[in-house]
Amino acid sequence: MYSEDDLLPLSGLQHLAFCERRWALVHLEQQWQENLFTAEGKLLHEKAHSAEIESRPEVLVRRTLPLRSFRLGLSGQTDIVEFLPCVEGETGVSMPRRKGLWKPYPIEYKRTRDQHGSTAYRIQLCAQALCLEEMLLVPVPAGAVFDAKAKRREAVIFDQPLRQEVEDLAALMHGIRLSGTTPRATYAKKCEGCSMKSVCLPAVVESASASRYLTRAIEANLRQVSGPCASEDEER
Repeated sequence: MYSEDDLLPLSGLQHLAFCERRWALVHLEQQWQENLFTAEGKLLHEKAHSAEIESRPEVLVRRTLPLRSFRLGLSGQTDIVEFLPCVEGETGVSMPRRKGLWKPYPIEYKRTRDQHGSTAYRIQLCAQALCLEEMLLVPVPAGAVFDAKAKRREAVIFDQPLRQEVEDLAALMHGIRLSGTTPRATYAKKCEGCSMKSVCLPAVVESASASRYLTRAIEANLRQVSGPCASEDEER
């Protein structure tokens, strides 16, 4: 069990699921760079985080619900949680419905259909469910990711493999924090679309050494500068 002071941002799971170095740059070194995708995502979540309570027939909607899990060492907030009436057999309820018993159904907003992005959103959504289970002492078997572009929900079942992945990532996040060391960059195709590329410099760090990279860059620059001069000397 972690203490209040040990809790790390639940939102960091998305960074960590994408790249360990990205998480460390943001949460250890306090660096951040925006791009089109992160800016759009920020605006989308601002719309969801109105902190309003909405009530509809058979549904209670709670926005920006604070979350925490001392078991996982995480804290954060939801986009939306819909509370639905419990039915017979759920949480030990013997009647089809009983006033005051509701089951939480977390919903996470996303702006991209990217396959990896979808995985990261499912991980974050499952982490929210684990927090809700610990806080409310009720099972949260499923939730949904809302695709802002397609205007539709994708149901997510919180099965054991997904729950285990969240627990492993949470443990890894605390491990990196305790080490205080930013992981070395490993260049991959996904780096091209990362907002942290200009800070991370994966192509530089991925080189055998920074000095070798600089030597090659200097040599290439010298070839460009000396090329025309050499041609003029030959003509003379």
